[in-house]
Order: sequence, then C-alpha cells, then structure tokens
Amino acid sequence: MPVSLQDIANRSGYSVKSVSGALHGGSARMSEATREKILGVAKEMGYVINLAARATRQGWIPLIGIIADELITTPFATDILRGLDNAVRARDMAVFATNFGPGRSVNSVYAELQRFRPKAIGYAAMYHKVIQLPDDVSSGLSVLINCRDAAGRVPSIVPDDEQAARDITRHLIERGRRRIAFINLPGLLAGSLREKGFIAALAEAGLDSTQAPVLPAVSAHVYTDRSRRLVQQHVEALTSGPNAVDAILAGNDRVAMEVYAALRRRNLSIPGDVAVAGFDNQVEIVTRLDPPLTTMALPHRRMGQLAAAALLGEADLSAPVQELRFRLVQRKST
Repeated sequence: MPVSLQDIANRSGYSVKSVSGALHGGSARMSEATREKILGVAKEMGYVINLAARATRQGWIPLIGIIADELITTPFATDILRGLDNAVRARDMAVFATNFGPGRSVNSVYAELQRFRPKAIGYAAMYHKVIQLPDDVSSGLSVLINCRDAAGRVPSIVPDDEQAARDITRHLIERGRRRIAFINLPGLLAGSLREKGFIAALAEAGLDSTQAPVLPAVSAHVYTDRSRRLVQQHVEALTSGPNAVDAILAGNDRVAMEVYAALRRRNLSIPGDVAVAGFDNQVEIVTRLDPPLTTMALPHRRMGQLAAAALLGEADLSAPVQELRFRLVQRKST
C-alpha cells in the first residue's frame, strides 16, 4: 500500500499538517531540524508524492512544459533544455518537452502539454526566428526561447546576433585584418542581424563597408544545410587578384568548415594568409578543424536558465525581447 501522510505522522510523532508542510512546502512553520526529520522518515518509508493529488489540490503539478520547435533534433541547441532542466530541477520540478515539427500543429502539441497540468508552458525554437502563434496558444505561454512572437504578445529570450557580429568583426580588426568578407546565411533572421553588426563594426573602425563583400553561403533564398553550396566559388573569387581578402567571417561553423576546405584547395594557410571565424561554437566541428576555429558561442545555456526563472515566476522579464550576448571563443584560426 502507498505510504500516506498519516503513516509518516504516526512514525515521526508530528501532525499530518506538519508532515504536509515539510513534504509539500506548505505554510506550516517549523524548524529546519523538524523538517529534516520528517523528510528522513518519509524517505525511510518510501513515500512518493502523489502528483495527481497535488494537481487537484493546487491546480498544477511540479512540471514545466516546453513546446520544442524541432529543438530536440539539433544537438547544440539542446543546451537550451539543459540550462532549463538544471534550473528547474534545483526547484524539485521537472521539464517535459514535446517536439513540434512537420505533421504536428502547435495547437495539438499545446493541448497535449495542457493535459499534464504543468505549472507553466514555454516555447523553444531550433534557431532564432519570428513565429506566428494562434491566439489560444499565445495566451497560455509564459515565455518564448530562441524565437520572437510576431505579434509581440509573449516575452522572448533570444541571442543578440547583431552584437555577436560586432564583437567577432572587432576581434578580426584588432588582429590586424582589414579586408574582411562575410559569407552569410540568406533568408534567416540571424543572418540579417549579423550582417547589420558586421557592417556597423567596419564603420566604427573607419573601414569602407561597401568594399566588404557579404555573400550567400547557398543558392537558395533561405539557408538550409541541404541547399546547393556556393562557398567554394566565393572563396576562389575572394582570394584572387589584388583585392584578395585577409579574413573571412562565416555565417556559422558549418560554413566555416567549407571555407577551410576551399582555402586548402588554394594552398592558403589559416590564419597566415586568411583568418577565419564563425558563429555557434558547435564543439564537434570547431575543435576538429585544423587549426581550431575562433567562433562566437551562442548563449543557449543562459537562455534556458533565464527562461526557467520566468516560467517558475521568479523573474519578470523587463522587456518584450531579452537579448543575451554571445561569448567569443578565441582559438588558432584568427
């Protein structure tokens, strides 16, 4: 038979009210020694919290629901969930994420999460983008992670892509590079923001941004890993003639990997002839390149932590969109 609060009260010598307060964080006042004793007896007796009963009593169970917009399919982006999960577990709660992608509507995923009666529900995306949400879904979300609400109704936590591009471009300039090209990610919000930061950093340094090429990494209007690649031909053109570049900023680490291969084919050294930098800090890529790649690390873990605080009601986001800075990870490519 399941161990009841009365069983623990009989064994410990305390009232059921005190036992409930110790186990469920109720309002009963007690010393820490009393609380620890009750918790010890409960553990010894194998007590398991009845989440269904708790949900009936307080209207929710100790669970945070996450609509994961293809997030789980991207290894480096799962740092968002790690940061979220660690912060939530520190409050004796758990995260339940349901993947949302082709073939599943956001309404159905939201309804599925609601059946579990979580304390709060958030929405996390695989990459930084603007999303359109149905009214009945947006009204029930506490925070968006790695994405922005097109209608501005739900507070968002996103990476500061524009500032990241400023920082990495400044780094290249500080390393003595003056002829810098940017092979960017077409059609993505992150790409457009990074281009703005790139141009702003050049202008701040007194460099002519009109002479700094910004080129698409793929032939498609919107970047995907499956689109026809243009990196090889770009690198050939950028490193030829009297105006050959001395640095290439890649839209992400995968593009940087292609830049490495293209430079090798032209017998150009990194960073001797051309410095290379990227974005994302996908460790399985950047540390295996030779030399290891200088890149901007996405603030995924911190995004998850801040989202947890918002979902738990411990932080009131002060602005509709919270932008978190990347971290420069300097390696041997610059």
